[in-house]
Amino acid sequence: MKKVLGIELGSTRIKSVLVDENGAVIAQGAHDWENKLENGFWTYSLDDVWNGLRASYKSLCEDYGSPIEKLDSIGISAMMHGYLAFDKDDNLLVPFRTWRNTTTAKASEELTRELGFNMPQRWSGTHFYQAVLNGEEHVSKVTFLTTLAGYVHFMLTGERALGIGDAAGMFPIKDGDYDKDRLAIFNSLLAKHGVNADLGILLPKALPAGAYAGKLTEDGAKLLDPTGTLKAGAILCPPEGDAGTGMVATNAVKVRTGNVSAGTSAFAMVVLEKPLSRVNSMIDIVATPSGDTVAMVHANNFTSEINAWANLFDELLNMAGVSMKKGKLYDMMYEVSANSDDDLGGLVGYNFLSGEPIVDLETGIPLVARMPSGKLTFANFMQMQLYSALGAMSIGMEILAEEKVQIEAICGHGGFFKTPFIGANAMSAALGAPITVMKNAGEGGAWGVALLALFATLENVTLGDFLDKLFESAEKETTIASDAEKAKFARFMKSYKAGLAVEKRATEIFN
Repeated sequence: MKKVLGIELGSTRIKSVLVDENGAVIAQGAHDWENKLENGFWTYSLDDVWNGLRASYKSLCEDYGSPIEKLDSIGISAMMHGYLAFDKDDNLLVPFRTWRNTTTAKASEELTRELGFNMPQRWSGTHFYQAVLNGEEHVSKVTFLTTLAGYVHFMLTGERALGIGDAAGMFPIKDGDYDKDRLAIFNSLLAKHGVNADLGILLPKALPAGAYAGKLTEDGAKLLDPTGTLKAGAILCPPEGDAGTGMVATNAVKVRTGNVSAGTSAFAMVVLEKPLSRVNSMIDIVATPSGDTVAMVHANNFTSEINAWANLFDELLNMAGVSMKKGKLYDMMYEVSANSDDDLGGLVGYNFLSGEPIVDLETGIPLVARMPSGKLTFANFMQMQLYSALGAMSIGMEILAEEKVQIEAICGHGGFFKTPFIGANAMSAALGAPITVMKNAGEGGAWGVALLALFATLENVTLGDFLDKLFESAEKETTIASDAEKAKFARFMKSYKAGLAVEKRATEIFN
């Protein structure tokens, strides 16, 4: 039996999944962690990265029932983009700047204009150029730029490689590699600012799914398993971002398929059959792990505010002497929303813990407002929270509708879908399309990257065909929102859009 390990460093959890040669889950592990706002940047320390990885892997071994000595293959995934810059001795030059940071608006605007290609704020190339514009001292010392997945992969293998899906979040991709013409423009911009660097050399090599991306070294094995039980030698697939692994985990890598990953942040991905007609700052153009072009709508904020309220309700229950498992609490919160009124009791809210480029917010502040004549009930409050989480993504998806992008299937995964029907129904109302949720919806990217690691052990098969066969007998459920549910969401969005001016003013006053 094959043993294939997939690890994903998500925003709030580091998940580990062990699968066999059929992609079936053998064991799972997890470790909770949280980002910190330090000196104006959202970050995680590298110590937290490795302590978390070891804890998650140890948890998986405990679930497996014994230490693991040999793995056939390994895949690493992580939250996409952000900024990890290293010097010639592989020292981190500035703390990891995550995707959540919205401090690169000037660089994003200038690069988008000069490259003729949307360069979102969270992309690695944008972060680097903003550091150049800021005149940051570390810029002249940079010899290697990568993402979190790319960094972990490098430490495990010694290879400076990246899956093409994650690489597409560092810099634009064309014909299976970084766009050479746009690299030349970028380098000329660096030269104008007195920076003598070639971005193409600083970036990790971009590899498609199935490509050889190195082997686990002895030092790498000890980083993951300090007990020394795990031996070197396992092959590694190209490391991917959570968007790519989400596409894999939902079998959404072929043209006209799409998926929605819904957790701390959220993104909708649609594999395009033709380019969009124009550049739009709300739409990222990235790639599947095989290199096909994808339109991506990314919302920085999704379930964090729901999680904050869940913690508050849990605290109240504990004060009353009631102990409830978090999973049951979330189910109760989600399920009660089905009893909400058509107008949600006049409630509107914004889940912006951080900035949200889709609605032009550099910083965020969560808000809840209600009409004095409205009915404040728990059902109305929770339905408002679910709809609020979907607000920014819904605005971005309107652009794809205007482009007449054809979507034959949308599959959902992530924590938002763990409670049966409720999250999928709200998502269907927001996107105006059926939402299919696999039984493994809560597994997300850790399972997805484990499948990519399994795919790397095979020959003479495409990723699409590999996934089609794997998903033939998968348990799934498709939800189609009723016309009444769609109308309810549309009414909410009318208030939501009108109140964005209030949210923007609040960020100006309180931040």
